[in-house]
Amino acid sequence: MERSRDQNRLIVSTSPHIRSEETTQHIVWSVNLALLPAALMGIYFFGPMAAAIIAVSITTAVLCEYGYQKALKKRVTIDDGSAVLTGLLFGLTLPPSVPLYIPFVGSFVAIVLAKQLFGGLGFNIFNPALIGRAFVQISFPKLMTVWLEPTAAFVFIDAKTTATPLGILKEEGLQKLLEHSGTYLNLYTNMLFGHRPGSLGETSVVALLMGAAFLLYRRYISWHIPVSFLSTAGLLAWVFGGSEGLFTGDPVLHLLSGGIILSAFFMATDYVTSPSIRKGQIIFGIGCGFLTMLIRLKGGYPEGVMFAILLMNCFSPLIDRSFRSNVFGAAERKGLLK
Repeated sequence: MERSRDQNRLIVSTSPHIRSEETTQHIVWSVNLALLPAALMGIYFFGPMAAAIIAVSITTAVLCEYGYQKALKKRVTIDDGSAVLTGLLFGLTLPPSVPLYIPFVGSFVAIVLAKQLFGGLGFNIFNPALIGRAFVQISFPKLMTVWLEPTAAFVFIDAKTTATPLGILKEEGLQKLLEHSGTYLNLYTNMLFGHRPGSLGETSVVALLMGAAFLLYRRYISWHIPVSFLSTAGLLAWVFGGSEGLFTGDPVLHLLSGGIILSAFFMATDYVTSPSIRKGQIIFGIGCGFLTMLIRLKGGYPEGVMFAILLMNCFSPLIDRSFRSNVFGAAERKGLLK
């Protein structure tokens, strides 16, 4: 049987030679699927406006990527799901009270400025969704700090504005936060299942952990960044998070509140903007946890995960170069040359 030209071609590449049926498109769409429970819980607690915010974020992201690539006569890649993922992640970082032009502006910045201008998927330095979030946070600070009390699914009542648990904790202390919930059990339960004010994707920790467990099971992400991120943040919260001295803080409260779970499993683990070497990933996660708690406890913002991850994105190339793997056979060759 005559062999084709492709079969006769000799391909030389760096070892190890590992073949996988997984594609970038399949992995990205799987991450979108893993975020679906958190998105649905955000819509459940905050109603039609939450659905509209997420829809505008995703639609704008896809249209911006399509329009940019068509205008520059590049190959259109919206079917790989990365634009959908950027829009979804960005939408999940928004408060449920923002007007719809904010998800439009933020998704445009995320796709055009933070992703496509750097060369598209695989070339961006910073997480695009977080760049979009940082842009609207700086541009519309008042609108980005209006939080709503969650309600039952699609109950059309006037929304009541309130502060997030992290905001109350930072401004008024733990006792005031407990007054809102009654007991620690109620406080933790509300945070786990999502009955608390916050951005659309950070409300239900259970929904986020379901998606994270799916990604870990399929090995689309590894434990190195999330575990080092969360353990560092929890340790610093325990040591420095109290008001009466060391070892009086509540690590569980800090780990359940804010966007730390969403960020640790779905943003800090981004393949493009995080280190690829395992040791480097642990350093990256430790840095994210340290900066998050530094901003939460000592900074002006009650939340710090966005700035922490963006700052650590700057160091990802340096971390990878610092933990470069040894060349196979280099030690033996060096011994032969003596």
